[in-house]
Amino acid sequence: MNYVHPPNRQLYYEQVWAQARNIPHARVATYGQLTKLIPQPEGISEDDYKMSASRWAGLAMAACPDDVPWHRVVNSQGKISHPEAAIQKKRLEEEGVMFSNNRLNLGEYQWRGPGQSDEPIQGRLF
Repeated sequence: MNYVHPPNRQLYYEQVWAQARNIPHARVATYGQLTKLIPQPEGISEDDYKMSASRWAGLAMAACPDDVPWHRVVNSQGKISHPEAAIQKKRLEEEGVMFSNNRLNLGEYQWRGPGQSDEPIQGRLF
């Protein structure tokens, strides 16, 4: 069964917003990444959640309070999907995020998650 919205939309949105608030300056997260950081809602099958979760996160970000850094959430291709794309891109660029062909490099700018280092991963020399 496909769901238009999560069973408890307000609770789900608040969980998405809480994770988005953790994204550091000059870093981004994807919609799908945020959904993996919150519990799957009760009563939703794993398959239905996988199919709907990113869309739900997008709906949450479109309705977020002013204190949520919505501009730091992008799609899984490193592109902007928000209706206010020009504002989002400008805000990210002001933070030092660079775009090439309207895409940012997730390998460089993606937040690794709570408690993870934001330092670039470098290979060992020896």
